[in-house]
Amino acid sequence: MRRSSAITPKTVLTAAASLAASAMLARSIINDFMPDQVRDIFLSRLNDLTRRFSTQLTLVIEEFQGFSVNQLFEAAHVYLGTKVNASVGRIRVGKGEKDKSLTTSIDRNEDMIDVFGSFQVRWRLVCVTVESPDDNGHSRGDLNSALRSEVRSYELTFHRLHKDEVFDSYLPHILETSQLVRHQLKATTLHTVNYCRWNSETLNLDHPMSFETLALDSELKRSIVEDLDIFVSRREFYRRIGKAWKRGYLLYGPPGTGKSSLIAAMARHLNYDIYDLDLTDVDCNSDLRTLLLGMTDKSILVVEDIDCSVRLQNREAGEEANAAAAAAGHESNENGNKVTLSGLLNFIDGLWSCCGDERIIVFTTNHREKLDPALLRPGRMDMHIHMSYCRFSAFKQLALNYLEIEEHRLFPEIERLLVEVDATPAEVAGELMKSSDADSALQGLVRFLNAKKMMSQNKTAPDTQPEED
Repeated sequence: MRRSSAITPKTVLTAAASLAASAMLARSIINDFMPDQVRDIFLSRLNDLTRRFSTQLTLVIEEFQGFSVNQLFEAAHVYLGTKVNASVGRIRVGKGEKDKSLTTSIDRNEDMIDVFGSFQVRWRLVCVTVESPDDNGHSRGDLNSALRSEVRSYELTFHRLHKDEVFDSYLPHILETSQLVRHQLKATTLHTVNYCRWNSETLNLDHPMSFETLALDSELKRSIVEDLDIFVSRREFYRRIGKAWKRGYLLYGPPGTGKSSLIAAMARHLNYDIYDLDLTDVDCNSDLRTLLLGMTDKSILVVEDIDCSVRLQNREAGEEANAAAAAAGHESNENGNKVTLSGLLNFIDGLWSCCGDERIIVFTTNHREKLDPALLRPGRMDMHIHMSYCRFSAFKQLALNYLEIEEHRLFPEIERLLVEVDATPAEVAGELMKSSDADSALQGLVRFLNAKKMMSQNKTAPDTQPEED
């Protein structure tokens, strides 16, 4: 009787165990008896040989490219969130208080299959924990290896035969799809600084202010909106003339005149994210550069109260203050805030200004006269916007917002008082909020303006001395 030649499960298990034991023995021999350099060369050649016979190709898409955010990583993150399917074992699900719907994404070190056209690809989110390379917890060279305790990247694996299709069709499809999804779901986010880096936890900015409700002179409001619309439509123009695609605005005026409200209206109009930069939280120019280059495109950088930054004030006044401090035996402000004016200006219109597109820079100050003349030179900040006291045009918008009226018998008197009295929009709004009844609210505003007028007259009146007998 002939013995059957069929392969049994026992035979397969025996062969696999023998092969595994041989591999472990070979690895042990290589590690124990082969010099390190020879071993590295051997393993490298072995890996090359293995890859040569492999039909798979893997693309690595890191979260950052040097100092800048990798737009392809962000696009893949958005795209894959809309493609999560049964091939994924673990799915991350969340919803912010103001999000329109649930957000989904693949979890760390999870695989996901996506089909495009006639071929399929495999995505994997790789997360690696890294130690801080220096005592400050961040590096000055590459955001991938430095600014984060976790380095993230996507690995895209597919058959080598589809390489051209992936580069020519699939990746552009991801970029285009992600833009459409962002436009539909995007909420304006507010970024803040945390230990010399942008906080990874952002806030959804659901500010109700818009240009329709902003209490600002109607002609000034119209010119700002037109300037913003022209800016966002001129990509090719900026490229043709050889300038960075950015725009700078200096908002100046007394407190309470609506500078922050104007910034919120700009962000809502453009659907741009806001990066709120407090220069006192930044240690040096190098950290400032890293922060600025870590911003995304289509964003607004806001530096509020720039006149309060020690080293950015008028240099002549600063030198006088330092000289006075030295004469009194005190330390000067020179060693306080290490962010210098030249470092900031280098990003505004220097070489670093070219790193990023479609960005808006907004400086605010209550005291324009305190700023260094270098910040006020023509062409440095493209538009200087004076946020003045409340005048009748702005008041009418406030009356419409708060009382839902466009005309009233007290309007002429209020118009006259607003010419004679310097009241901020915040003060006027505060009076209008005291009552929902239009008559009561406007009568209260008239009393407030008259009292303010009388107080101003008393301050400017010359002191009278009683005549001596």
